[in-house]
Amino acid sequence: MTTLHHTPDLFALSEIRGPVLRPGDDGYAEEVTGFNLAALHTPDVVVGATGADDVVAALRWATATGTPVAVQATGHGANFPMDHGLLISTRRMTGVRVDPERGTATVAAGARWRDVLAAAAPHGLAGLCGTSTNVGAVGYTVGGGLPLLGRAHGYAADLIRSFHVVTPDGTLHETGPDREPDLFRALRGGKHAVGVVTSMVTELLPLRTLLGGGLWFPGEHAEAVLSAWCGWIRTVPEQMCTSFALLRLPPIPQIPEALRGGFWARVAVAWTGDPAEGEEWLAPVRAAAPVAVDAVEEMPYTDLDRVCMEPQDPLPVRESCLLLHELTPVAVRTFLDQVGPDVPDCPLLLTELRHMGGALSRPAHTPDAICARDAAHLLQSVAVVATPPDAEAVERATAALHTAMSPYGTGRTMVNIHGTPGGPADRARAWTPEVHDDLRRLKDTYDPDGLLRFGHTPQPRRPRHAHAPVPDNSLVSARAGRGRRLHGKGPPCDCAVPCSTTSRTSPPRSPTGAPYGTGWTSPPSPSTSPPRTNWRRPWRTSTSS
Repeated sequence: MTTLHHTPDLFALSEIRGPVLRPGDDGYAEEVTGFNLAALHTPDVVVGATGADDVVAALRWATATGTPVAVQATGHGANFPMDHGLLISTRRMTGVRVDPERGTATVAAGARWRDVLAAAAPHGLAGLCGTSTNVGAVGYTVGGGLPLLGRAHGYAADLIRSFHVVTPDGTLHETGPDREPDLFRALRGGKHAVGVVTSMVTELLPLRTLLGGGLWFPGEHAEAVLSAWCGWIRTVPEQMCTSFALLRLPPIPQIPEALRGGFWARVAVAWTGDPAEGEEWLAPVRAAAPVAVDAVEEMPYTDLDRVCMEPQDPLPVRESCLLLHELTPVAVRTFLDQVGPDVPDCPLLLTELRHMGGALSRPAHTPDAICARDAAHLLQSVAVVATPPDAEAVERATAALHTAMSPYGTGRTMVNIHGTPGGPADRARAWTPEVHDDLRRLKDTYDPDGLLRFGHTPQPRRPRHAHAPVPDNSLVSARAGRGRRLHGKGPPCDCAVPCSTTSRTSPPRSPTGAPYGTGWTSPPSPSTSPPRTNWRRPWRTSTSS
């Protein structure tokens, strides 16, 4: 095993403006913990970056010492436990700057989509976020970004004008379609394979409102609703974005009483056209079976969390996905045999079939690394894995579901929701062989030592060196003293957008990675029959701020 360089003086880390922490330091546990509590990170060093200069310094130090690197903003994509190495936390880099004249937003690495929407809404503009505004905008986008309104507008990565990205050698690049196009291509669907993005410029769309929400049916009607939905989606225009899901909700008080502990078939919709026309299109679905809860209504685009009502607080989850061709009657029967009402002990919280196609099937204006444009549907599953027995049951159910549905699949997944990445062959399933080989070639160029190897990323084809051992933890505290943060005194931040240095406001978590709350959010129970718009809000727990 070859060491890249002699261990350097730690001046590079001492100049970092954000905190530099090692195990045992105050704030270490909170800094490394992300949204997905199933992945407990234990890096040797975590850098709380406040801007691009901090990222540059951290990566130069990592290259000089041969230290492997991971990056995390919100931790929604934390499907792998990081052991040793350097974690760059970008959660302090939350700046968003909207240019209403150009219709763009410059978004820093740690900003959540709700930050982007809040900044864009006063100008009548919006970005292409997914089904939760709680997710980090940059991490979501470099994975391709499957939006709630994807059928109508395509992938989030399709709207990117440029990135500022730091490659592992510590070089800050500004890349776009006409500037380092290879690097730009890899960052649109290749996740963090070639560098750490510090900011991006994305186009915004003139979106103020949408018609959206869920139609909730008792689970015993799953087959009738799914059959009706499969026929209906063959007729709808691209403006209709929809999914069918089976949900087994836990019996906890944070969930509305009418839904609590129940098994549900839900059709979620988002429509950007005329609301009255959208309501007309929904008539066949509403007629498929008795509707228990009708939560479809016109809402501000900034309230799109109400469509799918995803958990807003951290919890331990296992997710997976599989891209599918057309849903034939045999495929539908197979799906129901695995997770339908006749499988009462199914441990999967959510199993969803999402309608793809439309703008999601059209080629990008410039080449990218997104390999899902040929899919007609996306199969996704999510489960809570609070205990080892839970995790084992979930793994068995997930494997059985994927094995059963694989004859109807494209053979590929999506990198953002692939789940825990396995070996090289499993990781490669997020891309076509040609794109995967291209990403490995670009790794040879930009990350020849494979330092960005945590998470879902391909490895270089020809590693320049064998992987070096992670440096001793004592080296990190050589200047600052053991158990102390290394606070730098660098110059003012020169990021493309202003970077917030305030700490995040998410609820506290256990140092062991276990949630203090349930992770669920909840409106008042609809059984109290409040006005239509009152209870359909992002569910919140008692731990929410």
